[in-house]
Amino acid sequence: MRKRFYDFSDVHLYGITVPPSEGGSVSPEDHYRAMVKAACEGGADVVQLRDKAMETRALVRLCRDLQAICDQTGTLFVLNDRVDVAFAADIDGAHVGQDDLPVRAVRQILGHRKIVGCSTHSLAQAFQAQGDGADYVSCGPLFATPTKPDYPPVGLELVKQYASLLRIPFVAIGGVDVSNVETVIAAGAERVAAVRAVCGAPDIAAAARTMKEKIRRIHEPRI
Repeated sequence: MRKRFYDFSDVHLYGITVPPSEGGSVSPEDHYRAMVKAACEGGADVVQLRDKAMETRALVRLCRDLQAICDQTGTLFVLNDRVDVAFAADIDGAHVGQDDLPVRAVRQILGHRKIVGCSTHSLAQAFQAQGDGADYVSCGPLFATPTKPDYPPVGLELVKQYASLLRIPFVAIGGVDVSNVETVIAAGAERVAAVRAVCGAPDIAAAARTMKEKIRRIHEPRI
């Protein structure tokens, strides 16, 4: 199975996992395996694992499993925050935030054959990440979302600025779902990230498929 391009030129849908609920009937590892498999089957081009609680050795083992699942559909797989685990598990890459390791340090750890992404909330942060060697940045949160309660929405105007001024790809994130994805893409986004709208949906594969198809239909005149 051909992997997608690391330059994100063929990426449209970026799925981000949601953690298991407390007292669930399955283990966290099985929760994530099923979630990532469904997102891949639904057409996600990239999947990011975001987990703040799992013990390091267990996380390394899980990342290797999830990379293998993603490889079956050519989906890219990145890990949030834990650059050490991304290195140890030899996965496609890592994504860091403004309070995590700097992009320049992440690049030194992972080298130039891995994907490095960075969450940004302003044009200044995006330029910094771009200059430090990020392969892509996220732009958001666009709308109010419980996933990022400490960050005020940046709005669609920032999407327009990123589209006009950045040299690297960006992923629009934060409250994006099928009801507003058209306005996000109209503002200049080529790719969107979804958390609750895909990985938090009752039927993850169907939600990913619907979102991917809507994105492709909107892009059709341009691709």
